[in-house]
Amino acid sequence: MANYTFFTHPMSRSQIARWALQEVGADYEDALVDFRNKPEALLKINPMGKLPTLVHHANGGDRVVSEAAAICAYLAEMHPESGLLPTDEQKADYLRWMFFAAGPVDQAITAKALGFDPVEPEQQGMAGWGNFERTTTTLEWWLADRAYVCGPKFTMADVYVGSLVDWGLNFGTIPPKEAFVAYAERIQQRPAYKDAKKIDNDLIEKMKK
Repeated sequence: MANYTFFTHPMSRSQIARWALQEVGADYEDALVDFRNKPEALLKINPMGKLPTLVHHANGGDRVVSEAAAICAYLAEMHPESGLLPTDEQKADYLRWMFFAAGPVDQAITAKALGFDPVEPEQQGMAGWGNFERTTTTLEWWLADRAYVCGPKFTMADVYVGSLVDWGLNFGTIPPKEAFVAYAERIQQRPAYKDAKKIDNDLIEKMKK
């Protein structure tokens, strides 16, 4: 048995977790999920049936991790040899921007796609992201003068933040600002990124047949 079972679908946020798994060199096997007929094995450990969901077959028993950002953070912790953890000095930036992406950025993109972008100050105060412009401008400000989230060093935060930026540029949900485009081009050079994309793109092609 592999060390991890990866409940996934290639046309989902599972692509983020796939990249993280490839970055740490994890021994894992796919459990492909049909959106219309989710397996009992998934629903038993994650009643929402959300993807990605990862099962770590650890020595003390199975550990279940869901939510793409949590999976990224967990894998970096379980595989410190990958070098994807931040230094003590970088940890504040690492946590701040991974959670900013998982919270305000993801929410702002989703809300806008659904036709809701808070306008009134009261609405912006209630919404955890303010509005789309404020959120994306803040992320752009951070990435404008650094190579990666934590500075010159690529960390697991870049897998999550980078995935949102990369996906957003491809599908038009993130504005093509210079800082975002340059950042996306850098992360796309990662061998693990390329390997993960090939796996998922091959799966998508097979599903079309």
